[in-house]
Amino acid sequence: MFDRFEKLVDPFENTQLDVPPKGFWAFCWYYTKPVWPILACVSFFGAVTAIVEVYIFTFLGDLVTWLENSDPSTFLNENWPRLVFMLAILLVLRPLIEVIWQLFFFHQGLMGNYPMSIRWRVHRYLLRQSVSFYQNDFAGRIATKLMQTALGVREVVSRIADILVYVSVYFTAAVFVVADANLWLCSPFLVWLGAYFVTIRFFIPKLRDVSKRQADARSLMTGHVVDAYTNITTVKLFSHAEREEAYARNSMSGFLWTVFRQMRLVTGLNIVLVFINMLLLVAIGGLSILLWQAGTVTIGDVTIAIAIVLRLQGMSHWILWELAGLFENIGTVQDGISTISREREVTDVPDAKKRFPCRRARSASRTSSSTMARNRA
Repeated sequence: MFDRFEKLVDPFENTQLDVPPKGFWAFCWYYTKPVWPILACVSFFGAVTAIVEVYIFTFLGDLVTWLENSDPSTFLNENWPRLVFMLAILLVLRPLIEVIWQLFFFHQGLMGNYPMSIRWRVHRYLLRQSVSFYQNDFAGRIATKLMQTALGVREVVSRIADILVYVSVYFTAAVFVVADANLWLCSPFLVWLGAYFVTIRFFIPKLRDVSKRQADARSLMTGHVVDAYTNITTVKLFSHAEREEAYARNSMSGFLWTVFRQMRLVTGLNIVLVFINMLLLVAIGGLSILLWQAGTVTIGDVTIAIAIVLRLQGMSHWILWELAGLFENIGTVQDGISTISREREVTDVPDAKKRFPCRRARSASRTSSSTMARNRA
């Protein structure tokens, strides 16, 4: 079964070696076309998972209401069909969705084949670049950009196809569930969503810019280190170890500075996020008490609202980290495009035919080899 899903994509398909697009989304789509049916399945099952999870919270609220209004001696006789239905969702439907999602996405269908397909296609294209392309850059830097860009494209596309779809459907379904109990009860969710978007709008672009500079600094640092190891004979012959140390230290310091900038933004982001999450919990708790006192909501409705708040608090950190990772990988891909999407300086003429060594050259080579052998004898 695993083998079948692992072979959904051929990562080593010999596609045409066209110049990759220079536009960001065009570049991502260029390398995503072979796997888009799998990504569509991932998005679909992500949306289904979100709806099922919100429905589970609805069931918990209904269960509280049933317990409140039922006689313990007759509870099972009156509610067993609904309980059996929820057991089927919890023990059959939800695990089945997870199995399908895992097979398609995480460990079999996509996570390994997708970036390997990108690496293979980019590597084939870069092998046909001119010698000057490699002479004007570090070999380690080019290799690092190839590896980083492949993972960056996968992370950007998969986060959009899976996580953003899941979150959008989840939040929309949660608001509808709470609004069905009481329209006023969903107002704190909408205010929280506005504050959440303002936080994203402020911090995420800054993280994206820092991540783009960090990706370039990382590849430059790796290029310096690899270049020193590649030319270690020259370094030893001319006693340039200290010079290479200073060379590498400068690039490492530059990379470390981008890390410090990134961590400052992350610290501020987490502080703001905790604050607005606590405001949401206080607002929902206080409003639930007032509406319950007015008799407009039940204990079950309050349970649903508070359970969703607690779930959103856990998700909010995860979502922001995923968005930060999304923009970090956008910066990485944009940095890689500048190296990968270059037109070849030396190309074959149209309809060029393959050339083989001529018979005379092969004969001369054999004669030369025979002559050298006789001389050695």
